[in-house]
Amino acid sequence: MTTDTKNKVMIIAGEASGDSHGARLVRAMLELNQDLSFFGIGGNALRKAGVQIRIDNSRIAVVGLSEAIIKLGVLLKALKIAKRELRSCRPDLLIVIDFPDFNLLVAKAARKLGIPVFYYISPQIWAWRTGRVKKIRRLVDHMVVIFPFEVDFYRRSRVPVTFVGHPLLDSIASGETLGETNDLDTKDMIIGLLPGSRNEEVLRLLPVMVEVADIITEQMPGLLFAIPLAPSVDKTTVESIIGKAKSRFLVLSDRLQDILDRSILLITASGTVTLEATIAGTPMIIIYKVSGLSYWLGKRLIRVKHIGLPNLVAGKPIVPEFVQHQATAKNIARQALALLKDENSLAGMRLQLNHTAQALGPPGASRKAAKVALAMLQPH
Repeated sequence: MTTDTKNKVMIIAGEASGDSHGARLVRAMLELNQDLSFFGIGGNALRKAGVQIRIDNSRIAVVGLSEAIIKLGVLLKALKIAKRELRSCRPDLLIVIDFPDFNLLVAKAARKLGIPVFYYISPQIWAWRTGRVKKIRRLVDHMVVIFPFEVDFYRRSRVPVTFVGHPLLDSIASGETLGETNDLDTKDMIIGLLPGSRNEEVLRLLPVMVEVADIITEQMPGLLFAIPLAPSVDKTTVESIIGKAKSRFLVLSDRLQDILDRSILLITASGTVTLEATIAGTPMIIIYKVSGLSYWLGKRLIRVKHIGLPNLVAGKPIVPEFVQHQATAKNIARQALALLKDENSLAGMRLQLNHTAQALGPPGASRKAAKVALAMLQPH
């Protein structure tokens, strides 16, 4: 069968985590139906899954409102290209993954063209800016969610919704790994530093983490601090930040899972990676820092008590959070040292993380989502 007879699917993943989840979804869809062709916006994971990337998502990934304003020109250009692709290629289905402010504008254009919209991984509108659900009801044909508590939220708002579980569990079930663990086979105690998957995050968080490492090392010499380098992060940026530190660092490319498995404790940016740590059962401290403007606006819009996803899923604070002005090296190091010197606290956190991981549901999210997407494809 020629490519021309295949169903065309446009997919948009504006961030690194969405790129990984989207890649698993694409592979699951192709396993169920090989007569599909994919194109859109994404990164290396989607590219490797067979998607023709029109725009690399490293150009449009942003954290917070002020960062979006800085990149406004790039975002508007990407939006223009996305709309043009919708008109010229006329896909049979548009799949958008999280990244709501951009994706809902693309969904609006798709709606005008009669292209069905499949939204995979809900934006956190249950946490802030809940009014966006009205826009979602108008523009989205089906919402597929990964947290069980999201179902009631969308049903109350009359949005067609399906809960599939979390796609991260698929990688655990399949035994996916990103590298060999030889360089982590050490008797040293390892602490993972996870500053994020965007250069802006790394520039904001890694200097604080390095300062934390130096404070901890003063009291507990011999520790090794491991940093997983995301493909979207500039290695020279990381090396320049850790260059003058007193502590011992190991920077590893594409080795997140290995570091999660080997670390006794993580100091991590807020985001999807905290759920990966939850599934791995690795104790963590979550830190969250954005620009002053983004934080000021967020405080007035956020409707939940916690920032970290493990705490949101658990419905209670099971891991420490340090937000904005509280996220100082001194505060974080004090908490880290308290945990490192108290095995009972670490063991208790591991137990609660395991209970929280079970609430995410069984593996198979990508395949379940793929079946929903395939059911939405319009015939030629």
